[in-house]
Amino acid sequence: MQDLEQDIRRVQQWIDAAERVTVLTGAGISTDSGIPDFRGPQGVWTKNPEAEKMATIQNWVADPELRKRGWKHRIESFPRRAEPNVGHHSLVELERRGKLHTLITQNVDGLHQDAGTSPERVVEIHGTMREIGCLSCGDRNPMQVAIDRIHAGEEDLACEKCGGILKSATISFGQGLVTADLERAEIAARGCDLMLAIGTTLGVYPIAAVVPLARQCGARVVILNAEPTEMDGIADAVLRGGIADILPLIVTGGGSPGPGSS
Repeated sequence: MQDLEQDIRRVQQWIDAAERVTVLTGAGISTDSGIPDFRGPQGVWTKNPEAEKMATIQNWVADPELRKRGWKHRIESFPRRAEPNVGHHSLVELERRGKLHTLITQNVDGLHQDAGTSPERVVEIHGTMREIGCLSCGDRNPMQVAIDRIHAGEEDLACEKCGGILKSATISFGQGLVTADLERAEIAARGCDLMLAIGTTLGVYPIAAVVPLARQCGARVVILNAEPTEMDGIADAVLRGGIADILPLIVTGGGSPGPGSS
């Protein structure tokens, strides 16, 4: 515990001195909002293997029955809107202090923006569940459009512009990442003086590569996660523990930022 307290004080000092902080967040920052991770003991794919099948683009395109089940699951889960937690609000405080340059998130839940982080600072590297997109023409609409069509009796949604297959605007297995988002993430890693990796095992590529890239370009690297990560060995500080407990301390020096702190 004493070592953790010393590391927290060190990271507080690094944040105070930093001018351009880039943050990479993973599923761990949203678990306190009631959103399970994917491969943990209570993970989405651990408890429901078909959910992983639905997240594979080849299966989604090839199997109309799987799409119907996927849209039915979406309509059942969509009303349960999660709320940002203290971890998300802590990063709003980081921006308020003028420290946050770019927030790269592997999450698709939109909670960083709900908390108050400026949308223009957020790179949603794996897309968003808040929208739907056509796989043929690229047309985008709010997820509510799909929900309304399913409520009206449709089962397998087709694009109203071109007839193409619709899916949530998340990046599925087998889909390439958006080039512009990858470029923004790389530029942010190269230009930061402090990289914070929060709630991610750093095992998902290519985006995990921004952490060693930042290190190579001279930035300090801090990893905050409940479990060991694949990059603990290159970090200047590894903070092991609950994100909601530790992140407010390193960002604000204490206290618990909330919706009113931004």
